Amino acid sequence: MNTNTMKKEALKLAARPEFERELVDASSIGAAEIPLSVLQRLQNNTGFRRGAVLVALALIWQGYAMWLNNPLLFPTFSDSVTVMVSDFINGELLGRVMTSMKVLVIGYTIGVAVAAVLTTLAVSSRLGSDVLATLTAMFNPLPAIALLPLALIWFGLGMWSLVFVLVHGVLWAIALNTNSGFRSVPETLRMSGRNYGLTGVRYVVLILIPAAFPSILTGLKIGWAFAWRTLIAAELVFGVSSRSGGLGWYIFEAREELNTSSVFAGLLTVIIIGLLVESVLFRAIEVRTVQKWGMQR
Repeated sequence: MNTNTMKKEALKLAARPEFERELVDASSIGAAEIPLSVLQRLQNNTGFRRGAVLVALALIWQGYAMWLNNPLLFPTFSDSVTVMVSDFINGELLGRVMTSMKVLVIGYTIGVAVAAVLTTLAVSSRLGSDVLATLTAMFNPLPAIALLPLALIWFGLGMWSLVFVLVHGVLWAIALNTNSGFRSVPETLRMSGRNYGLTGVRYVVLILIPAAFPSILTGLKIGWAFAWRTLIAAELVFGVSSRSGGLGWYIFEAREELNTSSVFAGLLTVIIIGLLVESVLFRAIEVRTVQKWGMQR
């Protein structure tokens, strides 16, 4: 087949007549959008699913305690909640919580600030990066509670001993995750910041922190969890801070008095505070930042 014949065949194919499709009545198909039932809506609700898990755990606790029938060994869920509410109303448990939270906020804030300084130095110079890597490798595996004897020698029996232990528990987790997030920032964003003349703190604040915020937020969560359980453990060891014991000391005193319901009430308070901070505070930050920016699903 020569070239002319191929051109004629191509023109025949290209010159096909246009046609129109008639619209079809789709009313008989049914509703394109079917409303979800109440059960389906609840199944798609994250808060409901997690609440259902908590209710199931409470029912298992209640059922096992009733079957065991030994309040000294394992009180029921209802008895523990009753004691917790009663101690909150009379102010005893609330005062202990406020004492613990005061120490926690101070230690957590100092830890975050020191971690910010170290990671800023790490991304600004090679020496800073080596210093952070060395310190993290040295101190991150060291349990925070192991520093408690030194803290008692250096700061005495008071709030600052607890703060020192908390800073150690918070610092390395946040610094490690933040530095890892900074290292994972795409080179394109880094070059954009340099093209705008950003250096030092401005480069970190305007380029690295927004790009690495998912890792930073993860570090803040891990640091919070380390700080909270380190504080409770430290208070269980010596517990008295500023002439008043915290939540860990409340649990210790209840155990010494063989008041198991109060022990479980203190543990419930620890769990509830952890759930509130995780699902309310950090969840709100996550929704307004990384999810809003499309960095997480």
